[in-house]
Amino acid sequence: MDDKPLVTDNALTFGDELPDGGALLALDVGTKTVGIATCDAGWRFATAGKTLVRGKFGKDSEALRAIVGERSIKGVVIGLPRNMDGSEGPRAQASRAYARNVAAALGLPVLLWDERWSTASAEGAMIAQDMSRAKRAERIDSHAAAVILQGAIDTLAGGGF
Repeated sequence: MDDKPLVTDNALTFGDELPDGGALLALDVGTKTVGIATCDAGWRFATAGKTLVRGKFGKDSEALRAIVGERSIKGVVIGLPRNMDGSEGPRAQASRAYARNVAAALGLPVLLWDERWSTASAEGAMIAQDMSRAKRAERIDSHAAAVILQGAIDTLAGGGF
């Protein structure tokens, strides 16, 4: 058996790694920040968390390790920024590299989840809540992480592979 944590974009494979469910952590990885969201162990509700200002990966991983410990996280979902035609560019490759680093640092399985519409969806929801432009700018990354995570857990919990 391979002792490297799983990194996949296949929800079924990821779900097989977590037969008993468990709380998940989602990351919306940008060039300057990482939006963070978590969900309950039953994979029902994603909740936006904080936004981490990116630094060197060692610093990022310390902050993520703390969240994993506090929330008893069992797996990680990372947004994969594909182009509208489904192809992958430099940002997707950077997210894949970040996912490999996260898997190795945390020792948890990682699911890469298509995030093409996550930011637009999160912004629309915040506008509907009449949130000011300044607050939206401050919270968009964590809300986008929650959109990414909700899509993943809806698929995982519903078996819609």
